[in-house]
Amino acid sequence: MFAHPDESFRRSPDEPAACPLPGIVAAFTPRLAELAFEPGLVAAVDQHVAMLRELLYAQGPELAPQPLERAELSDYAVGFLDALAEIGWREPVGYDYAVHRLTAICWLVREQRLLEA
Repeated sequence: MFAHPDESFRRSPDEPAACPLPGIVAAFTPRLAELAFEPGLVAAVDQHVAMLRELLYAQGPELAPQPLERAELSDYAVGFLDALAEIGWREPVGYDYAVHRLTAICWLVREQRLLEA
């Protein structure tokens, strides 16, 4: 896990300098395993996923969610990490709003296969 959202979190050898998604996935994939044992975490992450979908997914005429694009989620994650850096956030041992949101981002990346070539 990472201690705080620094520049190393935003970079991966295979990604553009501004894409934080590989770093988020690397740091928060272990949290996904905790979903099997933590019903409260499941509920919180599910709510964050729903909020992100509502915020980022383009709605069509039938109000059905359109596929999420990697660039949209990446842009959101950059802004979120910038906000965390501004307040000096450090990843806690347990869970907080930021952990829930970053775990939700990780879940969306995995479910939407946004890091596959």
